[in-house]
Amino acid sequence: MKAIMNILSACFVCCGMSAAMTSCSEDTYGPDPSKDWAGTTTVFIPTDDAGFNTYYTPAIGRCGDPMPFFDQKAGEFKVLYLQEYDNNGACYHPFWGIATKDGANYTSLGEVLPTGTSTSEQDAALGTGCAVFNESDQLYYIYYTGHNPLCKNREVVMRATSADFKTWTKDYIWTLKGTDYGYDANDFRDPQVFKADDGQWHMVISSKLKFAEFKSSDLKNWEHVGSFPMIWDRMLECADIFKMGNWWYMVYSEAYKTSWSRKVKYMMAPSLEALKACFNDPGANWPKDGHEGVLDTRAFYAAKTASNGTDRYIWGWCPYRIGADIHEKNTNVGAGDGNEPAWSGALVCHKVIQHADGTLTLGAVPAMAAKYNKEATASVMASNGYSNGSLTGDDAYVLYNRLGTCNHISFTVKTSNNWDKFGISFVRGTDSKKYYTMVVNPETENNRKINFEQEGVEGKGFIEAVDGYWFERPADNTYNIDIYTDNSVLVMYVNGNVCYTQRIYGIQKNCWSINNYGGSVTISDVKVSQQ
Repeated sequence: MKAIMNILSACFVCCGMSAAMTSCSEDTYGPDPSKDWAGTTTVFIPTDDAGFNTYYTPAIGRCGDPMPFFDQKAGEFKVLYLQEYDNNGACYHPFWGIATKDGANYTSLGEVLPTGTSTSEQDAALGTGCAVFNESDQLYYIYYTGHNPLCKNREVVMRATSADFKTWTKDYIWTLKGTDYGYDANDFRDPQVFKADDGQWHMVISSKLKFAEFKSSDLKNWEHVGSFPMIWDRMLECADIFKMGNWWYMVYSEAYKTSWSRKVKYMMAPSLEALKACFNDPGANWPKDGHEGVLDTRAFYAAKTASNGTDRYIWGWCPYRIGADIHEKNTNVGAGDGNEPAWSGALVCHKVIQHADGTLTLGAVPAMAAKYNKEATASVMASNGYSNGSLTGDDAYVLYNRLGTCNHISFTVKTSNNWDKFGISFVRGTDSKKYYTMVVNPETENNRKINFEQEGVEGKGFIEAVDGYWFERPADNTYNIDIYTDNSVLVMYVNGNVCYTQRIYGIQKNCWSINNYGGSVTISDVKVSQQ
């Protein structure tokens, strides 16, 4: 992905929230600790912790494009990322890293690969790349984008090597310049290296509306072997190619700036050559999953995968949000404007689920449930149309007590027919004039989609561009819901294989609700656990 992006150009598509939404007497940033605030239901505005516990964010700055790989020597995943600050220096986006064995618990590796030291160097800024380990020479390789608008080629592919993943040597003699092979001088980035069925290393690089492909036997000398198209007029970033079972996949981030696109998607085919051929006619070759290969919402971007040989996980960043003023942060603003999300944020990890037909969806990392293992209370604080576990009628809801900073919420909803809809609201209190809801909406009798809505008397309703994707209605109309939160980052899973990521400031220490919209739904097994 581009190393240089104007992170102040637009705010993430969402809804407005300000201090005016609360009428409680507590302090704006939290209730008076001397009071029994756990028994109250008014809304206030908490602040995020510095450094997130589960959806990793460094204590200073944020995470840009993740570059995960499984380090067989160390027996752990290492996830490199572009380190972003509010005020980047003249040389910016060094690779920092974290290590994890399970996708839920992380150890910081600090800075792994520095930028160049002056604005005259090709890698004054670093852009997305990848890391691999070569058994033959026992070296780690990082292939990365050297980005510098002052150079003849704004973007080129560069590399560095290490024997221990700690001390890296940049090979300034070697570069891949797109212009040497007929590609664009400005867009030539995001190298992804993988081994194919031919036993050779292959590298795919994103250029202007097409992918460049190279291959090598030793990770040192590379041969250009051609190109294949992208999707129509859309730039595809952060490509990740891998084989899983009998299928080849490309996971990519579509940088097309529209309210319905700019999401992480995938293509699939029975061979690498067939996979590349899919892009000759994308409309005819979408995965047969009912949602054109979309894996999550616009709140999950630049995602790549890695496998330990048993499980494959995927990491992407969930963007932070900025207000109309560039210094205004941690506010849910930009309702319905369709603009680009702010660049960088918190790392979110999902497990990649491969279905019998080869299609993919995302589910919770197994270690998440074990991490959120401290049982908390789930007490009913207020309700309307709620009796003995049933919600009936329009505007029916049941409001539960305040959450902690990191929460696992689970419950089961059974609808009475094929058209009932329900939702889960956050930052909601008995005094709320607007609050934020994931609505499981019946798009048709047999298809559902998770919409994001700003509800309440001052709410805007449906929020454009932050909805989910279509999925099939469960045959028995039973929805098992799991929601994990870490400060303002939230991920919702439906029946273990439908994924919805979102950023909502103010979740922690506020109440939440389950809602019904006409008809009748039954709620059971409501549980909350924390870290």
